[in-house]
Amino acid sequence: MAVITSIADLRDLARKRVPRAIFDYADRGSYDEITLRRNRADLEALELRQRVMIDLSKLSLATTVLGEPWSFPVAIAPTGLTGLFHRNGEIHGARAAQRVGVPFTLSTMSICSIEDVAGAVTKPFWFQLYLMKDRSFNEELIARAVAARCSALMLTLDLTVMGVRRRDAKNGLSIPPRLTLRNALDIAIKPAWAMGVLFGKRRTFGNLVARMPDTGGLLTLSQWIATQFDPSITWADLEWVRARWPGKLIVKGVLDAEDARLAAEHGVDALVVSNHGGRQLDSAPSTISVLPEVVEAVEGRCEVLFDGGVQSGQDVLKALALGAHGCLIGKAFLYALAAGGESGVVQALEILRKELEVSMALSGCTDARKIDASILRGTRWK
Repeated sequence: MAVITSIADLRDLARKRVPRAIFDYADRGSYDEITLRRNRADLEALELRQRVMIDLSKLSLATTVLGEPWSFPVAIAPTGLTGLFHRNGEIHGARAAQRVGVPFTLSTMSICSIEDVAGAVTKPFWFQLYLMKDRSFNEELIARAVAARCSALMLTLDLTVMGVRRRDAKNGLSIPPRLTLRNALDIAIKPAWAMGVLFGKRRTFGNLVARMPDTGGLLTLSQWIATQFDPSITWADLEWVRARWPGKLIVKGVLDAEDARLAAEHGVDALVVSNHGGRQLDSAPSTISVLPEVVEAVEGRCEVLFDGGVQSGQDVLKALALGAHGCLIGKAFLYALAAGGESGVVQALEILRKELEVSMALSGCTDARKIDASILRGTRWK
């Protein structure tokens, strides 16, 4: 039995348990993966101040974001095709998040549907939305999210045009998968994964089949999706969403101070500093490098969440130090799900929680809500 002590261990196990095309979909980035590498390198470059002789007898990791209590400042990001990493993956992710006491975000491009997940948990989850050309379909999705008691809507802004992900093309990743000798052999040597996905609740985009019940399968659905991403959306379209969504509104994909100011001016409740995990615009900056300027730009008018490269509790601590209210995990979540299903996701969250707790203590921090840049070394942060 492998001893799991880190997200890196879960990543190694995931690579062994799912086909290469599925693993690389989560693990890799766009073009030359410059931004993907920057996300990690810039987080790793930040130095923490070690402090001593501080009373650490009472440590609190709990926080509140968008009026919701979190057991610690980490939530699960929306990830497409989650149910292909593990049978009924979205349900397992939502259950794990509920057990730990953090939010789970369901992607529009999930395998299990909004209703599938809502029927499996008692705690409201978040729903992620893309604005599509067919706005009547967006209206249907929003209405379904309302009916499922989703507590927040997360509108993704940075996928109006799909980034070029070279690794996916080389692996034959498509919907449906392009069959090659290599990926056929890869699937054949992973029978547990194949049988699990085969007998899962669904094997297609669960949120979309109700819209197109007579598609004939994934091929027609994927062709329809490819035509639906709307490159014409502007900030004015937020008003359209606001008029239909009664709850908290989050926008995801902000990577520039000017866009952050515009988001705040349009009255969003929170924004996510994100470069889509390095999977969209390559040569864009890392998320941690722009986090301080985004926080400064919004001037407290909305809450700021951080996404991009989080692989440890220390990464969470660094993001909190630079002004984030909480962090989202996408890649780390999918590694954990592929490695061990619901228990794997719980294990990943507990690893992050323990790492954050220990790092806070050694940095002299006792309350996650009061962490600031004073815990970082270097004159830039003073």
